[in-house]
Amino acid sequence: MSRADLGPRAREHRASLLVATLSASFGVLLLMVTSVLSTFILADDVTGSSGTVVIMLILAAAVFVSLAVYVGAIVTANTFATIVAGRTRTIALLRLIGSTARSQRRAVAKEGVVVGLLGGGAGLILGLLATFALVRIGVATGVLPELPYAVVEPAVLLPVVAVVLTTWLASWIGARRVLTVTPMQAIGGSQELSREEATARPARNAVAIGLFVVGVLLLLAGVGVGLVSPLGVLIGIVGGIVSFSGLVLGAHLVMPPALRLVGRLFGTSATARLAAENAVRYPERSSRTTIGLVIGVTLVTMFAVAATNFQEFVLNAQAANPEVYEGTQAVVATTVGVFSALIGLSALIAAVGMVNNLSLSVLQRTRELGLLRALGFSAAQIRRMIVIEAAQLTIAAVVVGLVLGTFYGWAGAQSMLGAINGSPGLIFPVIPWAIVAVIVVLAALLTAVASVAPSRRATRIAPVAALAVE
Repeated sequence: MSRADLGPRAREHRASLLVATLSASFGVLLLMVTSVLSTFILADDVTGSSGTVVIMLILAAAVFVSLAVYVGAIVTANTFATIVAGRTRTIALLRLIGSTARSQRRAVAKEGVVVGLLGGGAGLILGLLATFALVRIGVATGVLPELPYAVVEPAVLLPVVAVVLTTWLASWIGARRVLTVTPMQAIGGSQELSREEATARPARNAVAIGLFVVGVLLLLAGVGVGLVSPLGVLIGIVGGIVSFSGLVLGAHLVMPPALRLVGRLFGTSATARLAAENAVRYPERSSRTTIGLVIGVTLVTMFAVAATNFQEFVLNAQAANPEVYEGTQAVVATTVGVFSALIGLSALIAAVGMVNNLSLSVLQRTRELGLLRALGFSAAQIRRMIVIEAAQLTIAAVVVGLVLGTFYGWAGAQSMLGAINGSPGLIFPVIPWAIVAVIVVLAALLTAVASVAPSRRATRIAPVAALAVE
């Protein structure tokens, strides 16, 4: 790789490295926070005598770590897929002079290994430092008592290894497009699959639908098992991952209808119509951009709903058995507060993925944007078009994420706490509307942030120069 290639490729992998670092640090932080909370709970006179509480805490940590790694893998896979899409002509040129598709895919996978190793190492250090800082702040503010908390646990290597492996696997999966690049694309035009081409893949569509259906059934099974045992949450987490994997695999079927519906909100001006068509013309590109935000909104909504329903379960149980749950309010409040704060990091991982993919998407559309400038579009119109595209993608992702998050959050709380002493059994989902409002406001801010850099880059290039880019 020449020095000239290092600059662009380093820029391409900034978000991938950030995602890997955040995923590893999140996993390390969760494991260490679980250790701290376990020490805190065992030292309490009431909850320390309950093995069930500690088991539930461990199960919750396992769920969080699994989701952190899963989110990082999905966002990284989408990032690498976007990177490979932007390198199509370069890869085709290498194929034209004798390189094989498999060797090119291995080269991309090696980049994934490097990103995983660097991100995992950085995440380990950041996670341990963040844990130490949180404990000191908690003790100083009186939230946590002064106890002999562990500084480091051997288990912290697990999320680091998981991030390295998933980043490598995500880069390998994201680079599968390399296998479809032909040498002729080096001398001809190359572009993303159209909507018709993307939907005309019956095998992939069948697998996606099958995964989603099986995952939902497993979630419902977890809810059923949760009525007799908290281990139902383990079935539920598998169901959640399987069903969401099906959604990710079939995003090109789900997102275009949602995007088309949302696109009607922005009027019928030329800029708005073009932005709406851009969002649905190439569903794979739009899906890669939106799925990260769908994950973020789903996660935040899921844990907000789960925490609210968790407290509802505890309140009902306290009303039925006040002598059993006397004195647990402080422990429950601390545990819910800590995990509610930590989940914001997963949302940050997903937000990074959306901003990066939107930026890469605009960068790869330089010729298209240059053509619009040559046809008479002003810089202001181009900028407005990109902002509308970002808003359209954000609104569609928020709507889908809110629906999924509400269902997943209710199923998670139900499968974990449905069997506790004094539980009312099945409860109706309790939705924290204040959190939903915050999600909507933050999504609007994310739209503005995500569109600033791409729109500035798109309007900075002269039409003739843009049309000359290869």
